[in-house]
Amino acid sequence: MSPTSGGCVMRKAIPLVILIAISSQAAIADVKRHGSIPETLQGSWAMSADACKIADKSAVALAAKTYTGPAGNCTVMWVSETAGPHGALYSARLRCPNEDTQQKWSETNLVIRPDDTNQISVGPDFGSLKTYQRCR
Repeated sequence: MSPTSGGCVMRKAIPLVILIAISSQAAIADVKRHGSIPETLQGSWAMSADACKIADKSAVALAAKTYTGPAGNCTVMWVSETAGPHGALYSARLRCPNEDTQQKWSETNLVIRPDDTNQISVGPDFGSLKTYQRCR
C-alpha cells in the first residue's frame, strides 16, 4: 500500500463520519417532549361503542395529566411525540400506584397511536396495541 492510498481512504471516510453524525442528530431532534397528553387524544376510549355505555374495565380515559385504564390510575409524567409513517406516535411515561410490591410507585410506558379522529391504538408496547373507539 502506498502512502498516498491511505490519504485517499481517509478523505473518503471523513465525509462518511460527518454524514453519520448529522443523521444521528436529526434522528434525535425528531422526538418532541410534552408535559401532558395532547388535547386531540384526551377523552374516554373503549374497545367498542357498546363498551362505552357500561363500566368496562378495559376502557381507557386520557386527560392532560392522568391515565385511567388497565394499568391503573396513573399520573402522566411526560409524553414523547415521534413522527411515524402515518402520523405522530406518542409514548407516555406513567407513574402508577403499585399494589403488588413494597414499592409505592412504579413507572411504565404507554404507546398511543392515533389511527383516525375517533380511533386510537394503545398498549405498553407496539406488539400489544389494542384498538379503542372514542366514547361520545
